[in-house]
Amino acid sequence: MRVILAEDSTLLREGLVRLLAEEGHEVLAAVGDAEQLLEAVEAHTPDVVVADVRMPPTHTDEGLRAALEIRRRRPGVGVLVLSQYVEKRYATELLTSDAGGPGTGGVGYLLKDRVVQIDEFLDALDRVGRGRTAFDPDVVRQLLTRGSRTDPLSRLTARERDVLEEMAQGHANGAIALRLSVSRSAVEKHINAIFDKLGLTGGGTTGYSRRVLAVLRYLGG
Repeated sequence: MRVILAEDSTLLREGLVRLLAEEGHEVLAAVGDAEQLLEAVEAHTPDVVVADVRMPPTHTDEGLRAALEIRRRRPGVGVLVLSQYVEKRYATELLTSDAGGPGTGGVGYLLKDRVVQIDEFLDALDRVGRGRTAFDPDVVRQLLTRGSRTDPLSRLTARERDVLEEMAQGHANGAIALRLSVSRSAVEKHINAIFDKLGLTGGGTTGYSRRVLAVLRYLGG
């Protein structure tokens, strides 16, 4: 894949450049702030952007804002953001930006601790590069902590919530079956039940959009 990196930590940035090169990816640019990131994307049009949420000058949400701007300007570019902490609002904003349907680049939100687990980072990058989602399991778990008294997700069984959690991370049905040690047909039945309980079985929604809408509902979007 053709990748642009945006990370203000020189050590992490250079480490990622070397890792991606070793894996056969082409690093088009490696920059240290959001302004340089936007300029690099306009100049090179990558397959995927990997960007820190917090970058100079204020170290608040410059990276996220740049990522959302890239989604607006170039919806075919995948975006994988890295964060030191779980920030629910940012995760929801990113997934909401993925509601464009087929042809829209993938999107992901990964904690930096996950980056040192190289296989998981590369798997997330691959999923985003193929137009899918890749959300950190810890992010997804924390998004489940809201109260259930008025939560439509309270209608789901424990297994259905497990399946939806895996969907929110960006796993396809076959991968979910392997991860939960169940058959693929069982996963498909659970997903159909999730769509039904969340009121997503009516006309006008494709299988792709129902999946995105279910995860959006899961994230509280």
